[in-house]
Amino acid sequence: MYYNENTTVFLNGKWLKASEAKTDLYAQTLHYGNGVFEGIRSYDTEDGVQVFKAKEHYERLLYSAQKMHINMNYTVEELTSLTYELLEKNNLKDAYIRPLVYLGANMSLQPTEEVNVFLCAWEWGKYLGNDLLNLMTSSYQRPNPKSCHVEAKVVGHYTNSILATTEAKSKGFDEALLLDAKGNVAEGPGANFFYEKDGVIYTSPLGNILPGITRSTVIGLAKELNFKVVEKYFTPEEVKGADGAFFTGTAAEVAGIASLDGVNFKMKWEDTMGSELARMYKHRVSSREYKSFDLV
Repeated sequence: MYYNENTTVFLNGKWLKASEAKTDLYAQTLHYGNGVFEGIRSYDTEDGVQVFKAKEHYERLLYSAQKMHINMNYTVEELTSLTYELLEKNNLKDAYIRPLVYLGANMSLQPTEEVNVFLCAWEWGKYLGNDLLNLMTSSYQRPNPKSCHVEAKVVGHYTNSILATTEAKSKGFDEALLLDAKGNVAEGPGANFFYEKDGVIYTSPLGNILPGITRSTVIGLAKELNFKVVEKYFTPEEVKGADGAFFTGTAAEVAGIASLDGVNFKMKWEDTMGSELARMYKHRVSSREYKSFDLV
């Protein structure tokens, strides 16, 4: 699904066939989850292939690495240039790009000096599909921000996401909605959450969530449309019976939601502000408007 015999990847300064790339089975990232990554998309625009918010994504990658005491020897500009080269070598246009920073052999609970940088890409449709989603309130909580750096995109954090999604699907739902330690809505397993009610869009404030780049982009689009956006804490009960809701994320883009815990949202998705934002987002990333949209 992710590569074939012709796929080229970048690993530690070299271009290799994906099937030939190797890693250390004693890597700290493999055993303990200490590594960082990003998810980035490129789009085939009217002016050629453009990487969406490359600067912001790679700034976050370097920030995540710094928080996890990982020394990175690449700049944002170097990583961006390598990303375009990766796309060209694989003849990819509309693509999902995965930079991964993983550590070398180390069985102690301390950082290691061996740092590996891996870049790969593949064609990947919207992560959550195109149909409206039925959510359940997860029995799993987002990690307490005093236990780890929740604002960093760390490999090991996603065990929490796997548990939440697996639970939701096993109970007949499409995806989960996780709460924070105080019982307020945080986010989805791999996307930020918004709901709308009485002409206002609400989303959780930073602190217990990943500060999503698509999240901030959509907030900016909403302001362009004069949609009121309020960041506040709220419970699942406040969400149920609202007018509409949606997820945002690089992989998911803008994904509409039909219900939470079996309670349907009141408005047709096509009539919601979220739907208008989804259309606007898709238009911006595929047209010449990306230049004012800050696509790169």
